[in-house]
Amino acid sequence: MQQHQCIEKNTDSYPGFVPLSKQLPRHPNHQPLQRLRKHRLRYSSIQPSSRSKCLPLQRHDQSLHTQNYHFPEAIALYKQMLRCAMFGDRFTYPFVLKSCAGLIHVRLGRQVHTQVIKCGLEFNSVTQNSLIEMYAKVDDLVNARKVFHDMSERDSVSWNTLISAHARLGQMRRAKALFDTMPSRTIVSWTALISGYTLEGRCSEAVAIFRRMQAEGFEPDDVSIVSVLPACVELGALELGRWIHTYAERHGLLQKMVICNALIEMHAKCGSIDDAIKLFDNMPQRDVISWSTMICGLAQHGRARKAVQLFETMKDENRVNPNSVTFLGLLAACAHGGLLDEGLHYFSLMKETYGITAGVEHYGCIVDLLGRAGCIARAVEVVGGMSIPADAAIWGSLLSASHKHGDIETAVRSMEELMRLEPEDMGNYVLLLNTYAAEKRWEDVARIRILMRSRRLNKTPGCSSIEVGDAVH
Repeated sequence: MQQHQCIEKNTDSYPGFVPLSKQLPRHPNHQPLQRLRKHRLRYSSIQPSSRSKCLPLQRHDQSLHTQNYHFPEAIALYKQMLRCAMFGDRFTYPFVLKSCAGLIHVRLGRQVHTQVIKCGLEFNSVTQNSLIEMYAKVDDLVNARKVFHDMSERDSVSWNTLISAHARLGQMRRAKALFDTMPSRTIVSWTALISGYTLEGRCSEAVAIFRRMQAEGFEPDDVSIVSVLPACVELGALELGRWIHTYAERHGLLQKMVICNALIEMHAKCGSIDDAIKLFDNMPQRDVISWSTMICGLAQHGRARKAVQLFETMKDENRVNPNSVTFLGLLAACAHGGLLDEGLHYFSLMKETYGITAGVEHYGCIVDLLGRAGCIARAVEVVGGMSIPADAAIWGSLLSASHKHGDIETAVRSMEELMRLEPEDMGNYVLLLNTYAAEKRWEDVARIRILMRSRRLNKTPGCSSIEVGDAVH
């Protein structure tokens, strides 16, 4: 009797069958996975002649595995089907292909593509879209485009998947060409292009597409807003950022943490720190990104004490644990504010209490902190004890501190390292030259000047930008 429980749900009754994925919560560690294993055991005990009637349950088992990100188990279930001489249908292959994409398994995905062709499903639009998505996620855009060009009818999913893939890989020329020929664009199409330009550092073009999107009647959603805000930061387009803030507030988007986090970063990096603080204080919920962004913003604006207070509040609330970025902002605040004891305390706290391994940026903050305080010998000791090689920023901090406190020996050593790491940076030579001049070592000054002329070093002129109307100049 038990072995026939599966057979009762045959293909005819499938339309009324409520899948487990809709009955139960979608969480990787929840009960559905255990139920699926029981289903698999029951399925294995069914006579081969009756297994074809269990395809709906098998299909839903694959669906639930995929939706819960148990991609290996979904593939295992599919292989079990093949061993039992069962082939998938138009409902099965989208889940199998999604699992291949989730595992970044190119060869397996191509094998499944072959099975799709054998089953005569290569012209099914849902399956074709799944194939495009699979190839796109494994960065095989040649095959993705082949499937796309073979489609008799392409919907917005087909176009958007391919545009997003080209944009993600930085192939903006191809992404834009597809976008321009797309018969009916959606908000996803616009967002893919904005995101691609932003990731490529082509921020003016990202902002231009964002404005054009609105001119053509598309209202920004949370994803497009998060995509364009980094471009506003790079351009210093505070007015556009403020307009986006007002728009998000009017449309109830400030309830979303990801929007608030992006706006806090925009305000802080564009010089509007008070607006960032106000937004942070009004957030209904905060995650580690919210706290870290605010602490880093305060550090950038020289509000070291406020950054330390905010970290202590975060620690006292005990809802969110700090991460490496949180401590980077905190240590930078201590360095800029001259809070030597606090900085050394937090550096120790990061490693001993939270188990966070210090990166080169954290060491850079400590070296900068010690250098500003005049503890040159201790800073050199920290550099010597690093488990990773010091970068140009660290040696630059040491050179600057040595110049300030007249430590010729450390300045020369720092310059030797900088000449190896960034030999074309004229600023380092000027700093060493000024250090020699302060000590009236004129022969060394002359030697550095000759070296600079022989290397034909030129100082890069400074530049600034200004936002006028809708453009940044």
